[in-house]
Amino acid sequence: MTTPPPAGGPSGAPAGGPRAVPPKPVHPPRQGRPNQQETYVPGDGLLAWLPFRPTIRMRLTLLYGGMFLMAGVVLLLVMYFFVQQALQEVGQPHLVLNGQGIQVKTPDGFTITSQSALDQWLNDNKSIQAAAALNTLLRKLLTVLVCLAVIAFAAGYAMAGRVLRPLGRITRTARDVASSDLHRRIELDGPDDELKELADTFDDMLDRLDRSFDSQRRFVANASHELRTPLAINRTLLEVQLSDPAASPDLQQLGRTLLATNERSEQLVEGLLLLARSENELTDRRPVELSEVATRALEQTRGEADKREVELRSKLDPAVVAGNGVLLERLALNLLQNAVRYNTPGGWVELSTAAVPGGGELVVSNTGPVVPGYELEHIFEPFRRIKGADRTRSDKGVGLGLSIVRSVVRAHGGTVEATPRAGGGLTMRVRIPAP
Repeated sequence: MTTPPPAGGPSGAPAGGPRAVPPKPVHPPRQGRPNQQETYVPGDGLLAWLPFRPTIRMRLTLLYGGMFLMAGVVLLLVMYFFVQQALQEVGQPHLVLNGQGIQVKTPDGFTITSQSALDQWLNDNKSIQAAAALNTLLRKLLTVLVCLAVIAFAAGYAMAGRVLRPLGRITRTARDVASSDLHRRIELDGPDDELKELADTFDDMLDRLDRSFDSQRRFVANASHELRTPLAINRTLLEVQLSDPAASPDLQQLGRTLLATNERSEQLVEGLLLLARSENELTDRRPVELSEVATRALEQTRGEADKREVELRSKLDPAVVAGNGVLLERLALNLLQNAVRYNTPGGWVELSTAAVPGGGELVVSNTGPVVPGYELEHIFEPFRRIKGADRTRSDKGVGLGLSIVRSVVRAHGGTVEATPRAGGGLTMRVRIPAP
C-alpha cells in the first residue's frame, strides 16, 4: 500500500498543515462545504472594482439597464432641445401704446409708460416663462427616467435569469459529473440555439467518457479475474513442493521466494479488483455504524502491529453513515495497514471515529518518517510511494492502498484528506455523509 490524505478539501487533495503546500488549483464546478466562507479576489477587467463576484447575470443586467438608461438620457436631451426650440418660435402679442398718458401696470408691480419698455418687458417675460416650463419638463422627465431605469434593471435581471437558465442546468450537471456521476446528462430542451448546441456537445462528450471509463473498468476486472486462476495454481504447486521433506534447502529457499512473489501478485490482483469495483458510485446505500467498521479493521491489523512493534490506540464514538459496510471496512483496514507498515518500531497508530455535522468522520494518525508536503499531491495515485520507500519489499503492499481508499470515498460521496504531522507521519481524515 502507499502512504496516506488532507482536511477540508475535495477527495484526494492535500490540505494545509505544518509541512503542506498549496494544492494545484482545480476548476470543476465549485464545491463549497458547509460553513465554509469564500473570499472573492477581484481579477482583471472592467468590473474588477466590484467588491463581489460579477456574475454573467449581473453583467447582462447592467448591460440591459445601462443601454436603456443611455437611450433614455439621449431621448431626454433630444426632447429638451426640441421643446426649447419650439418655445423660442412661439409668437407673442404685439401691444402698442397710442396717445399720451397711457400706462401699463405689470403683474409684478412695475408701471410701463413707453413702447420700448413694454416690448422689453414682453421679451423678458417670454424668456422667464420658457425657462420655467423647461425646468418643470426636465424635472418630470428625470423622475420618469429614474423610475423607468429601475424597472428596466429589474426586467433585465429577470430576462438575464431566463436566458441563462439553460447555462445553470449545464453547470449543475457538470458539478454532478465532477463528483463521479458520469451517467448524468443535460438533455436540454428548447430552441436550437447556441446553448442547446453546447449542451448537446457536452452530452456527447459525457457519453464518450462514460464508455471509456466503463471499458477501462471492465478490462481491469476481467484481466484480474483471468490472472487469479494461474496465480492460485502457482501458489498450490509451490506449497506442495515446500511441504516435501525431501526438497533440498536451495529448492526450499527458491520456493519461499517464489511464494512471496506469487503472494504479492495475488495482492495486486485483489487490489485491482477492488479498485475497479469501488470506482462505481453506490446506488444501494444503507446505514453503517462507523465505529463497528473501525473495530473490525483494528482486529485484523492488531497482529501485524504487534509484529512491527507499533502501538494501536483507538477512540471510537458512535457515528452512523450511509454506504456499503464491506467497502468502508476495507477503507479503514487500508488506512490502518498503511499507517502500521509506514511506521517506525516503538511508534503508534491512533484510530478515532466521531459524528460530525452531515455525517461521520474516521481519523487515522500515525508516527513515522517525515512526509514532504509536495508528496501529498501524488500519494493517492496507483503504485505511487513517497521518495525513499523501498519498492522491492512486498510487506508494504503493492501500491494500491490509498488509491482504493480514494475510490471508496468517492463512491460514497465523501472526502479524504491528508495532513503531515510535525514530528513525522500523517493524519488521515475521512468524512462520509449521513443516511
